[in-house]
Amino acid sequence: MMNDMTWIVVADEGRARVFQAPGLTLDLEEVDDFVNVAHSATTLTEKQAVEFSASERKEKERDKFATQVAAYLEKARLHQRFWRLRLIAEPKFLGMVLSGLSTQTRELVFEKLSKDYSALSTKEIQEHLRQG
Repeated sequence: MMNDMTWIVVADEGRARVFQAPGLTLDLEEVDDFVNVAHSATTLTEKQAVEFSASERKEKERDKFATQVAAYLEKARLHQRFWRLRLIAEPKFLGMVLSGLSTQTRELVFEKLSKDYSALSTKEIQEHLRQG
């Protein structure tokens, strides 16, 4: 196996962090960190903002961010940057990201954890994963 890289994605609706580790080790190295800008500031036009309630707006922004995370993972898979995926996200967001992935990428997901670790340090994330 030339590239035996595992990507670990730790996300919630406000932030997604991507780590890589060789094989099945937990030597996490942060590859990327992106924030849902809409989470803190709305990107909808005034007109749209009036049409949607706050919860609908939040839902739309979360959808958009989940789609963005999924698209990022698709692109990375095409560039063969990882061989397997571990997805760790709060339950609803996890489902949204998964539904945005192609069958090929979904087949590389070997672990799904419905947990929100997005605010933890790399070391804390490693500890949680180690405890299984």
